[in-house]
Amino acid sequence: MSKPRINAIYVTFLVVSLLCGVAGALQAPTLSLFLTNEVKVRPLWVGFFYTVNAIAGIAISFLLANRSDNKGDRRKLLMFCCLMAIGNSLVFAFSRDYLVLITVGVLLAAIGNAAMPQLFALAREHADRSSSEVVMFSSMMRAMLSLAWVLGPPLSFMLALNYGFTPMYLSAAAVFVGSILMIAFFLPSVPRLEQPVDEKVAPVSAWRNKDVRMLFFASLLMWTCNIMYIIDMPLYITSDLGLPEGLAGLLMGTAAGLEIPAMLMAGYLVKRFGKRKLMLYAVASGVIFYAGLVAFPFKAALMILQLFNAIFIGIVAGIGMLYFQDLMPGRAGSATTLFTNSISTGVICAGLLQGVIVENFGHYPVYWVATILVVLALGLMFKVKDV
Repeated sequence: MSKPRINAIYVTFLVVSLLCGVAGALQAPTLSLFLTNEVKVRPLWVGFFYTVNAIAGIAISFLLANRSDNKGDRRKLLMFCCLMAIGNSLVFAFSRDYLVLITVGVLLAAIGNAAMPQLFALAREHADRSSSEVVMFSSMMRAMLSLAWVLGPPLSFMLALNYGFTPMYLSAAAVFVGSILMIAFFLPSVPRLEQPVDEKVAPVSAWRNKDVRMLFFASLLMWTCNIMYIIDMPLYITSDLGLPEGLAGLLMGTAAGLEIPAMLMAGYLVKRFGKRKLMLYAVASGVIFYAGLVAFPFKAALMILQLFNAIFIGIVAGIGMLYFQDLMPGRAGSATTLFTNSISTGVICAGLLQGVIVENFGHYPVYWVATILVVLALGLMFKVKDV
């Protein structure tokens, strides 16, 4: 393969990461507002929706990961996932029935959400075959996702608040269409040999590894905190702090913008400090962020604290996925899916916790719970070996 072709492929991976990220960032930030204001359900049912969505996502992604690691064309699976994401966007654009959204919508979303781990797994396999720098390339792809979250949340709130949720979801569908076209015409198929039967027990063996378990539970706690914040913050700043709704998009966009240099710096420093030490620095920043939300619940502090939020999520999102892959060599799809399922399991916990806490105690205690959980995550990270 010639060098220009390789460069073109890498650029395409970055563009597809950006497009899929923008499509997701158009939908996720306003979901709690959509369910509250458009579908008109109670906080408990908002949290329940996130939980059901995450459970479905875990089941579907594990099935797809096992298939993609053993046989078939990962690129075709990636396009299928994006097609289902388009269907999900159309359901949310035109339906306001909670039962339809939590059944048909959730099923389509579960398949669509598997696109991102499949994209990263395809990128890892291509980078390995072309003898490229895996850590930096993965960090650049994660940086594209952060850039998507710089653009997506403010645009999401602008569309939803000024034009309604239907144009917002239709915009997400259009971006997914662009993603499918890029994947179909520019991304490569990476051939993989079907594994022998006795090697298909590898995921179980990996789970029996203490370091994989500790990393999974640490990641689970980190993402529980993050998702609770994403679910609750748009409602908290309007109902409790009396701040404008648009501020939520600004806060998310600011954090995502700051994540880009954090991710790229982590990719540069990982050879010097190792993944474990960088992850410890990241979780320590998360402790500062959530403790700061408890101690300083006002606008200026919310903006300043996004720096620590960016360091926390920027490093965990980029290095955390590679950590799983290095602890599970030879199973890029399963390792990446295990990482994304730690996020999905975090969504389950976050949806239940946020809904129950807000229903019974209000929004402010959510951040006390998040602070406790991220401290526990820091303790678990100390038990994971460096790789």
